[in-house]
Amino acid sequence: MSDKRIITLEKEKETKNTIRYKEIETEGSPLIMKTAYIQKETFKQGKIPEKISITIEWE
Repeated sequence: MSDKRIITLEKEKETKNTIRYKEIETEGSPLIMKTAYIQKETFKQGKIPEKISITIEWE
């Protein structure tokens, strides 16, 4: 049996090479990641998104 959670993060800060995203708290659900760092080169196509979603799945 596997379980899956989708978390949403919003842009918090830009550094030289990365974007730091912070997890958006939802009522009744504890934070899972708190923060995530994504390399700027990931968004080569242009605009850096204000929000991202990450899917976490485990068995």
